[in-house]
Amino acid sequence: MKVWIIVGVAVGLVAGLFLVTLTVTSVVTNEQQALSLFRMATCNAAIGPWADAVGDAAAGEGQAGRLSADQRGIAAQIISIGKQRQLPPLAWQAAIQAGMQESSLTNVTHGDVAGPDSRGIFQMRFTMGWGTEAQLLDPSYAINKFYDVLTKIPNWQQMRPGDAAQSVERSAFPDAYDKWEAMAADLIKTVGDVADPTGCGQQANLASLVLPANQAAAKAIAYAQQQLGKPYIWGGNGPVGYDCSGLMQQAYLSAGIQLPRVAADQYHAGSMLPVDQAQPGDLVFLATDKSNPATIHHVAMYLGDHKIIEAQDFGIPIHIRPFSFTEAEVVPQAVRPGV
Repeated sequence: MKVWIIVGVAVGLVAGLFLVTLTVTSVVTNEQQALSLFRMATCNAAIGPWADAVGDAAAGEGQAGRLSADQRGIAAQIISIGKQRQLPPLAWQAAIQAGMQESSLTNVTHGDVAGPDSRGIFQMRFTMGWGTEAQLLDPSYAINKFYDVLTKIPNWQQMRPGDAAQSVERSAFPDAYDKWEAMAADLIKTVGDVADPTGCGQQANLASLVLPANQAAAKAIAYAQQQLGKPYIWGGNGPVGYDCSGLMQQAYLSAGIQLPRVAADQYHAGSMLPVDQAQPGDLVFLATDKSNPATIHHVAMYLGDHKIIEAQDFGIPIHIRPFSFTEAEVVPQAVRPGV
């Protein structure tokens, strides 16, 4: 009798362990599948709002409205080929910005003093392996060639569109592409028929996709809250005091996630999502030019319920304060570390 009891208990334990393992495996698999779907979706939080550097949301519409029918036709071809290749709107935007800067979205048949052998929409050079002169004057070839090079650039989908364009073009004026950001986003919206150029869950077939929660967020939040009242120390990594990025770095380190040291680098250290979709534990950023991540100067941790915890500035202890997604310097993207 005792033997059968022992056997029964053993079988029960094994069955229980199997169910637990199966459940955990299922949860992990579901989270991985959700993350995979989210990353494959045409979600481009990095596009952000279609406004210029000073926040004029009508700037892009105004610039696009001044394009000729031929210029809009080339933009439409860039978008059409991008769609055929199943590339996300961020790729279309980089190509439109490059084409606008290099040729004003025209099929230029001649070069200039700097590049007498440059031809076509992107002023590609036929003496440098981009293709023959005839090929570069074929808009379809030139657009596909741009996309071929773009998609081979490491981490291009995490770049600002102008930076992605520069990585393809390698211009002597690397910041020149950024001034067409708002116009390109407006063309994505109007010519590309994308209601929300960020594409983050607004299209019908993506509406149910939600970026999976960060399993480490609770630990990071708990660590940050334990530092409340400690002083702001520039360059501080604790335990006596912290600066803004030092607090975020150490909070996530306590949860097993290594973040870069400075706020501008932490912006690239996770999955992006529109800031108004931020969840507890996500990082939110402030920048002097909220359309340009290179100007990020502050990072804080979102706690939910429109509150953040932060190491704000000299003389101000670490604290929790009310937070609005529409504050003047809030970057349009939040970042979820570890996802």
